[in-house]
Formats: sequence, structure tokens, C-alpha cells
Amino acid sequence: MSVLSQPPMAWRLCGNQVKLWRTDAGVTREELGREAGYGEETVKSMEQGRRRPTPQLLQVADEMCGARGKLIATGDYLQPERFAHRVREFIQAEAEAIAVHSYQSLLIPGLLQTEEHARALMSQHCPPVDEQTVEERLAGRLSRQELLKKTAVMFTFVIYEAALRTGVGGPQGMKRQLLHLLAVGKQRNVTIQVLPAGRGVHPGLNGPFVLMETPHYDYCAFEEGQNTGLLYSEPEKISLLARRHAILRAEALDTEASAEFISKLAEEL
Repeated sequence: MSVLSQPPMAWRLCGNQVKLWRTDAGVTREELGREAGYGEETVKSMEQGRRRPTPQLLQVADEMCGARGKLIATGDYLQPERFAHRVREFIQAEAEAIAVHSYQSLLIPGLLQTEEHARALMSQHCPPVDEQTVEERLAGRLSRQELLKKTAVMFTFVIYEAALRTGVGGPQGMKRQLLHLLAVGKQRNVTIQVLPAGRGVHPGLNGPFVLMETPHYDYCAFEEGQNTGLLYSEPEKISLLARRHAILRAEALDTEASAEFISKLAEEL
């Protein structure tokens, strides 16, 4: 199993504690499962950290094994992370940046997503995640959008036309998302440009990226793939993305034409 696919360390540590207390108390998995309302294999999965130990299991195990609250207390460490580990450095850099320049090819940028749109995306995550994880990640994404209220920070977004036509959340959900783009685009610190699909070959076909200017007037960049995310600041890589971003902004519609383009798409839904 790769590092990226391993269950969270907190699950494994908590599950191992349940196993140690259960074994020391002479309680079998079958007995614990019967009292907690789970099958033996489910208990085994939780003890091995392949499934998140539930509050029900921790409560019953604590009582049966005489842990006096110690197992119940581990539940505080099992809350889902708001952000995947591969993007946490990016989230921190984004929060500190004085300028954020984003290009997205297939998705509406997270900072511009409606709650409805974000929930639809997260609910269809592959592999599926539980509802608690969806809610925590949704809360994290929505909290990031508070950054747009920092009027001294510049945000520029170039969005490829394909991202505006995904149909996420159904026609009406997508319409509300497009109207939200129009509303946010009126903020004086936010610039939204659409790159029409008819532009042909362009640097954005290589994938999405985000360029960020730090408070020290340096730059860093973030690129995310299917299972990886990379934050870097090497001058040669930053220079390459800066040049690509300049071309994308030049190829994209200006802000007024972009707003008209988005408005027309919304009217079609």
C-alpha cells in the first residue's frame, strides 16, 4: 500500500488502542462486536485502522474493557481533516498571499464555488467518503472563501470554457454557480476571465495551476493531479508558469466579455 493510500494514522492508532485494551481485558472481537452491534470483521477493520473507529465502538469498548474514559477520549482525534494532506501547504500559502492567480481547466476554482456546487463535487468523490468527511471538507472550502473579503489581496481567475459546462449539480445548480461567478466578479479585487474552447492549442491544455505572490514579494506555485499535489518556488519553474499564465490571460476574453459569456451560458440553462 502506498503512503498516499494508507488510512489516517489516527485511525490506526485508535484502533490499535482498542485492540490492546480488549486483549488485556480478555474480551473477544466477537463479544465486543455483539455488544456494539457490529460484526466481527467490522471490529477487526476498525482495530486495524482500515475503517474509522466509531463513537459507538469506543463507548462499548471503554465500558467492557474498563478503560475509564481513555478509549472514548481518542474519538476527539478521529475527526476528518478539512484538507487532504497534499494540499495543506498550499492552503497556508494561499492564506498568506498578497496576490493569487489561478487557472482552471475543468473545475470551477474552489474559491469561487457555491456551497451547492462544492457539495455535489465532494459527494461524488471517488472512492466515496462518509458524510462526516464531506461536511468537514465542505466547511474547509467555504472557510477559504473568506479570503476574497481581503480587498487588499488581488485574485485573478482564468477559467477554461469546459469548466463552465460540466453540469455539476444539474442545470439549475450550474445556473446558480454561473450567477455566483458574475456576482463575485464584481468585487474590485477579483478578476474573472473566460478562455473559450475555440482558442485551439494553448498552454492551459497542460493542466491547472495557481501562482501566488508572498508577503515578501516572492512567488510560489501549486499544481495538483489525481493523487498528488506539489507546492514549489524554484525560479525556473515559476518563470515558466508565469509566462504561461500571461499567455492564457492574453488569450482569454476580457472581464466584460467574460461576464457576458457567463451570463449567456446561464440563460441557456
